[in-house]
Amino acid sequence: MNTAEVLVKCLENEGVRYIFGIPGEENLEIIEALRDSPIQFITVRHEQGAAFMADMYGRLTGRAGVCLATLGPGATNLVTGVADANMDGAPLVAITGQVGTERMHLTSHQYLDLVTLFEPVTKRSRQIVRDDTVNEIIRIVFKYAQAEKPGACHVDLPCDIARHEVEEGPSAHPIRAYDVSPELANVTSIRAAADLLAGSEHPVILAGHAAVRNHASESLTHFADTLHIPVISTMMAKGIVPCDDDYECGTIGIPQKDYPDHLIEKADLVIAVGYDLVEYAPTKWNPRANHKILHIDARPAHVNKLYQPNISVVGDISYSLDHLIGFCQEKTVSDDIFKIRDAIRNEREMYADDTAYPVKPQKILCDIRKVLGKSDILISDVGAHKMWIGRQYPCYQPNTCIISNGFATMGIAVPGAIAAKLIYPEKKVLAVAGDGGFLMNCQELETAVRLKTPFVTLIFHDASYGLIKWKQMERYEHSTSVDFGNPDFVKMAESFHAIGYRIEKTEDLLPTLEKAFRQEVPVVIDCPVDYDENMKLTDHLHELFE
Repeated sequence: MNTAEVLVKCLENEGVRYIFGIPGEENLEIIEALRDSPIQFITVRHEQGAAFMADMYGRLTGRAGVCLATLGPGATNLVTGVADANMDGAPLVAITGQVGTERMHLTSHQYLDLVTLFEPVTKRSRQIVRDDTVNEIIRIVFKYAQAEKPGACHVDLPCDIARHEVEEGPSAHPIRAYDVSPELANVTSIRAAADLLAGSEHPVILAGHAAVRNHASESLTHFADTLHIPVISTMMAKGIVPCDDDYECGTIGIPQKDYPDHLIEKADLVIAVGYDLVEYAPTKWNPRANHKILHIDARPAHVNKLYQPNISVVGDISYSLDHLIGFCQEKTVSDDIFKIRDAIRNEREMYADDTAYPVKPQKILCDIRKVLGKSDILISDVGAHKMWIGRQYPCYQPNTCIISNGFATMGIAVPGAIAAKLIYPEKKVLAVAGDGGFLMNCQELETAVRLKTPFVTLIFHDASYGLIKWKQMERYEHSTSVDFGNPDFVKMAESFHAIGYRIEKTEDLLPTLEKAFRQEVPVVIDCPVDYDENMKLTDHLHELFE
């Protein structure tokens, strides 16, 4: 076998099912090697779309998604999606073609030092310069991509090395992957955590994405319910405690001070469970460094002057929570907590019967919740709608509302929905995007049609970069440089051989969503949105908390 063929055998050994990418001259050997492989190569329409698909595959499965590009501009097009996966904690392996080693010391057509380019946005970036190292390098990048905190890794394969014959022997065979048993927290730290908790009167749990990645939903819910402690989640941990649980108190992360911020402000102990600083910075909830913090995670805390845990319980999150219960007594819950919880729930339902047009974002989310089942998947793009989804959309299970809030990249929703539908063909998958983010990767609708992945895309249509306009209105009381025109989204969808619908009155939204999910091809719904509600929310929250 040549190096490319051994590389593909190693990918098979890692359990890779799909590779998302675009063929190019310098990755031809890999494409050829995939012809006889059970791995399905999915040809996309832009390398960024390939990286987002691999990103979403990794986030939803916990196994590294794989994307492939050629050298030069193909490789640079991967960077944004690779960076998103790396910061969001999604395991991903990016593979790039490269010029032959005989050209690397010269100024050369399309040549970039891709190892150096990818180093800042990956956990490991490696080039295969010897045919007898390919199996080791592939095992290394998968090991690090999938290790906590998961992230992205990169492999660069020069085209001459790809053609080299690999001598039969240890170098020609994949390296075995070993299951790693989770590390467990020591009893001393758990007892110290119990003492810290016993001395608090108003503890609050701040749950982050690592709790989702480490499958701690059941243990965290039991912990909160048993000890009577309210739970706030980051946007990336939505659903970690079901929205109908007595102690679920909303999602933190919108720019304005909201109910969950008020709850943390009044807390005398913040129990950070699987919390990552990139999701919601400590400057937002602990600006005076006056909170006592209990850190419960699979990893030690990041270094930050505003996040200095009094006690750290480091190890398997579920194990830590389950054993901590045994050393604790239930807390007495303030009525204020239930008032906040009820206020959050009331605001979620307040617009359920609103018929004003254009459609209010709150109403859109009420109708979405009616159509999607508890285990169906909503994938949010980035924009003003993301803030409304984070705040208003109730979740019953983790990984049913996917929000990029580490790197927070526009354009992720449509390619992400393709990956989600490949993984879960039996589930309804809804991509929610603004008109700005939708047009950044709308070309992948062709990929979706070709793959027969019938998900629905709902566009919040306001002909503007709505989140930036919102911030401008808050800061300057006017907006500038954020408005644009749009194509006819219905005709655009039809030109891709998908189906397009336009919402002409608010009463049509719910039945249109129901109809869309009955179709066997991708559907795009163009829904005009009333973003006057953005500043109304700002004013409402100022009245409550300022």
